[in-house]
Amino acid sequence: MLVEAGSGHSAGPLGMADVFTALYFNVLNHDPKRPGWDGRDRLYLSAGHICPVRYAAMIRAGYGKPAELKTLRKLGTRLQGHPALAHWPAVEASGGPLGQGISVAVGAALAARMDGKKHFVFCVTGDGELDEGQAWEAFMFAGKKRLNNLIAIVDRNNIQIDGHTEDVLPLEPLRDKFEAFNWHVLEVDGNNIEQVIDACEFAKTIYEKPTVILAHTVPGKGVDYMEFDPAWHGKTPEAGEQAREALRQLRSLGGQIEPE
Repeated sequence: MLVEAGSGHSAGPLGMADVFTALYFNVLNHDPKRPGWDGRDRLYLSAGHICPVRYAAMIRAGYGKPAELKTLRKLGTRLQGHPALAHWPAVEASGGPLGQGISVAVGAALAARMDGKKHFVFCVTGDGELDEGQAWEAFMFAGKKRLNNLIAIVDRNNIQIDGHTEDVLPLEPLRDKFEAFNWHVLEVDGNNIEQVIDACEFAKTIYEKPTVILAHTVPGKGVDYMEFDPAWHGKTPEAGEQAREALRQLRSLGGQIEPE
């Protein structure tokens, strides 16, 4: 997808592949044939730049045909560089400004509770976007309102576009911060799909406060020249040998990847 587009983010989507697979094939209550079904769980992607992995998971789950993946970032496509609600209602909200998605999710969770709805609201955020003050206003509000229908998943991969998070603007002690904001905190290996599924299911049982899952992931997971390197936060492999080597390594993991 990224090579075909010639632009996009590589590290985050690869690192979050297990999380989105868990969500769309094990955790979320959803129906691709009825994307607007009122009883569905809502999933908001605050870290909108990692949307390639969400598109891939959704299409594998039945929201489209695999050939559409090659239209990433093209004019007129549903697969914009950030989620676009106007093009694809199933993405729930447009994305782009980092830190904004959690505010939208908090509003959706509060509205659902006021309306007596029983679905869950999930929000996937990056750790770099936690530099934004707006995110913490939303977390504080959710803790105050004890939004137990809200589950946030933080991609704790320790990188952002300017470098490593702890060099740019240290986040630690991150767990303590969320607990101080009255959130229940779970920590998992975000590249272990069983841990992700178990954490999501456990989060649904927490009734007195919202839950955040700190998913520790490897940015660029599965491609050795990308892993842990902030330089790959916002770029794509070059067409040719670099792209072929990335696909070769990913195929060696046993996943299903479309032919070149």
